[in-house]
Amino acid sequence: MISHKKGLLALSPIVVLLGVYLAGSLLAGDFYRVPITVSFIAAVTYGLFLMKGRQFRERVGVVSQGASHPDIMYMIWIFCFAGIFAASAKAMGAVDATVALTMKVVPSRFLPAGIFVASCFISMAIGTSVGTIVALTPVVTAMAPQIGCETAWLVAVVVGGAFFGDNLSFISDTTIAATQSQGCKMSDKFKTNFRIVVPAAIVTLGLYVFGNQTGDYMVAQQSVEWYKALPYLLVIILALSGVNVLIVLLLGTLVTDVMGLLCGSLDGLSVFTAVGDGLGSMLELILVTMLAGGVMNIVRQLGGFDYLIRVFTAKISSKRGAEGVIALLTALTNFCTANNTIAILTVGSIAKDISQRYSISPRKTASLMDTASCFVQGIIPYGAQLLMASGLAAVSPVEIIPHLYYPILIGVMVILSIIFRFPKN
Repeated sequence: MISHKKGLLALSPIVVLLGVYLAGSLLAGDFYRVPITVSFIAAVTYGLFLMKGRQFRERVGVVSQGASHPDIMYMIWIFCFAGIFAASAKAMGAVDATVALTMKVVPSRFLPAGIFVASCFISMAIGTSVGTIVALTPVVTAMAPQIGCETAWLVAVVVGGAFFGDNLSFISDTTIAATQSQGCKMSDKFKTNFRIVVPAAIVTLGLYVFGNQTGDYMVAQQSVEWYKALPYLLVIILALSGVNVLIVLLLGTLVTDVMGLLCGSLDGLSVFTAVGDGLGSMLELILVTMLAGGVMNIVRQLGGFDYLIRVFTAKISSKRGAEGVIALLTALTNFCTANNTIAILTVGSIAKDISQRYSISPRKTASLMDTASCFVQGIIPYGAQLLMASGLAAVSPVEIIPHLYYPILIGVMVILSIIFRFPKN
């Protein structure tokens, strides 16, 4: 059994990773001024010197083995195809069409609730909360004074819906990271995750319907190219049907490109440009994923995971305790990194070991990690989502936080799902 001193030393690369990022961000006064890749490089470099008694080439091999693990490489392929599909759909005009369509079909008297539903659908379709916030925040910011509504409150409606979709979307970074790290199907994780967060969404929707801050108003009508939203609908239907996610994304991209060429919004050059832009947008995430695999393999080789599991599970005698530890580790890591995808990638291997020891379903573990990280990411004022929303709306993130009903409620639902151990199947 690894000693307490060696166990802490084995875990120190993770401390370096989080410490460099957190310290650098605090010194810079901005959590997005310090690239997360720098923190991972620092952790890898430090970890190489921890593995004493091995040739340097062998130490590098440990990092490379972790970075090129089949699960890591499969995740990278998904990132690539997700980036290509997202960029192609945006270039074709699918994002604008989806926003316009959802805004047009919502009755004006239920606009706040409709914005929440629209935000949920859009973020689930495009797989990014930030993208949804960028698309909808300018719209609701301009609309707020016209309908007699507080801007921060209406922006919070968008942010809450964006996290609902991001948490469940099949092409979301967090979903991909959570499911691949636990080795479960996206459709299985979706079904489990859906049952955890839907009560929070229903309560939130009720608050927007019955606690409506708006007065009487009219929503301007505009022509909508509804057919451009079809690629997103196709991706959702195929993914829910259990089709392999790579095939789903490939078919979605092909349909998007064909539609774009037929309607004239894309040409041969723009199709290739979109592919390049999509791959380029994923490069940092791909590099971070590989570095995370390398760091975690160093920790594993040094016995850090065994030690951490032994410490955290020393007084755990039930699945509830194990699930609580998984959710807590993910939440704390997200709090330090201000990035839910990075938090899941960092904790993924540890969570998998804990879930296997206590016979927790991979789908439940993936759901807990994803939801716990979205809860923290949704309420920290230095997260990308709130920073983006506050910047576009010209309000302080602190003004938005009190109105973030949905992120707060999913935190409550995570706790309840652990205490009452639902869903059962």
